[in-house]
Amino acid sequence: MRILFLIFFCFFFFIFYEGLKKDPKEIPSNLISKKIPEFNLKGFNSSEMTNYDLYKSEIKIINFFASWCPPCQIEHEQLMHLSKKNSVFGIAKKNQLDELSSWLKRLGNPYTKIGMDLEGDVSIDWGVYGLPETFIVDEEGIIKYKHVGPIMKRDLKELESVIKNLR
Repeated sequence: MRILFLIFFCFFFFIFYEGLKKDPKEIPSNLISKKIPEFNLKGFNSSEMTNYDLYKSEIKIINFFASWCPPCQIEHEQLMHLSKKNSVFGIAKKNQLDELSSWLKRLGNPYTKIGMDLEGDVSIDWGVYGLPETFIVDEEGIIKYKHVGPIMKRDLKELESVIKNLR
């Protein structure tokens, strides 16, 4: 009986110990190194936005956000910075056009194009758990990187490094 208890204890200790090694902020993405999911969204202030908009021959940053999301407001300054040298595409999740319009007028618009994910289906297809989430996509539409949570100033160096390595 003691041997069985010892085996049982060691097994659970090992599982617990291995779990402590993992970073809880890292959320794996099944889409890394895969083509972007197909989608067709109503565009903000323009025609529709589709996955084909993201196949242009350049590195792209795709940011899932919403005007009602406080962390999205926190990262907005960093997106403005990134948009000076990169194409940043936005996908607004469950956002109203008028609210988004006033939000962008107040903070500035870093986005090349914005798709309106009114039902949240595209976000689900991309594996978005919460807002904001940001992806870096190469020239061929392959997802190369995923950043979960707001982009802070301390994150800019890593994002810029990823983009530089893809060029």
